[in-house]
Amino acid sequence: MKSALLAMVAALVAAGLPSGAMAGDVRPKAVVELFTSQGCYSCPPADAALEKLAQEDDVLALAFHVDYWNYLGWADTLSSHENTERQYGYAATLRRSNVYTPQAVVNGRIETVGSRLSEIKTQTSALAANGEGLSVPVTADMKDGKISIAVGPGNGNADIVVAYFKRRQDVRIERGENAGKTISYWNSVVKLSTVGMWDGQATTVKLPMSVLEGKDYDGCAILLQTYNERGEPGAILGATSIVYEDS
Repeated sequence: MKSALLAMVAALVAAGLPSGAMAGDVRPKAVVELFTSQGCYSCPPADAALEKLAQEDDVLALAFHVDYWNYLGWADTLSSHENTERQYGYAATLRRSNVYTPQAVVNGRIETVGSRLSEIKTQTSALAANGEGLSVPVTADMKDGKISIAVGPGNGNADIVVAYFKRRQDVRIERGENAGKTISYWNSVVKLSTVGMWDGQATTVKLPMSVLEGKDYDGCAILLQTYNERGEPGAILGATSIVYEDS
């Protein structure tokens, strides 16, 4: 049962870390967000690229399925309007006049076509070299019936955001541009929740284990992210994640 596993399985620091890695062992150097859709013909190569990123220890890879292609004949089973709003928020922050799929956003700071894996990796390295990597330490662990999120000191103000995700979903697409394909989708975000604020001082936020137990997702990413006065997402300053397995 999931409740028993939660008591036994350690928190993993990046979605894709091998079993047995303890929270705090490795800090991801980048967060890659893929905006994708099951109804988008050009998205499967980007979904495959995200799967590769999800297996890397130093990348936190998340998929945000948007809903604006649902009218094409297939409603994306993982899509939400909240995900679409997040992408439009990035468009405003990054000064883009439109949105598209597949789009990858790295550390909330720069975007590219989501299928360009080598370019995404180049961007993660360039951001780190320019001081725009994940500079604020964020760790999380599960014990005593609670999830404890610790954020270290740094500069600025940011929200502590939890993104709940499905680890892997194999979806058979019956209609639309990808009809007949079965595609594996990794780390698909199904819910976002702001759980705290950070003002540059070290802080700890504790959540009940029930936010994960028995829910329709397999783990969560914790993002320390800036937002502007209009609530549009910006730079991600730190991140970690918790992943667990069901029986």
